[in-house]
Amino acid sequence: MPTTSLTLISSMATKALLADLVAAYSAQHPEVAVAVTSVGGVDAAKRVVAGEAFDIVALASDAIEKLAASGHVAGDSRVDMVHSAVAVAVPAGAPRPDIATEDALKAAVLAAPTLGYSTGPSGVQLARLFERWGIAEQIAPRIVTPPPGTSVGSLVAKGEVALGFQQLSEMTGVAGIDVIGGLPEAVQIVTTFSAARATVSAQPDAVQKFLSFLSSPQTADLKRRHGMKAV
Repeated sequence: MPTTSLTLISSMATKALLADLVAAYSAQHPEVAVAVTSVGGVDAAKRVVAGEAFDIVALASDAIEKLAASGHVAGDSRVDMVHSAVAVAVPAGAPRPDIATEDALKAAVLAAPTLGYSTGPSGVQLARLFERWGIAEQIAPRIVTPPPGTSVGSLVAKGEVALGFQQLSEMTGVAGIDVIGGLPEAVQIVTTFSAARATVSAQPDAVQKFLSFLSSPQTADLKRRHGMKAV
């Protein structure tokens, strides 16, 4: 029976990965139970700032840096878990546009009747790319923004989005979609996800052991299976 209980809050991008990492850790340390809450990244950060009690926070690295600067997580406890790239998906069976080059991707975006991307860090960078291309205003009426905690892949599967962009980890295993590939290397968006101890945690030793596991070499294969790369 577990004698130590830890709580962790994360964004949706690492929800499935963390579930498997927690299971692997619990198999090695049956005395430790880790409860994971996964919500939209912006909401997760707000809950931490509001003082909600968690032991561990796992978010995009820039969000962790902001929480460290504001004193809500211990900056010296931070570990970088994974690098996560953006993938593109269409409804299952739909024509697959060419996205092999930057020009081809731009043409596919312009041709899509509806577009969807996350409100997280990858979505922010994607919006900047559209602005750099000079097409942001043109495509704005066709963009479908997923509600907090809703994956772009689920909107693609329902046919509400014709061309969806999100972390490959969040697209993997979603029924009703075809992942047609990652963004071209020239414009690929890679987000680093990190974890750190919340300063309100009263279990620093147990937290640090779990954080060390999250960044350990033994987790690399599991991270690859979720479409991410170990840092």
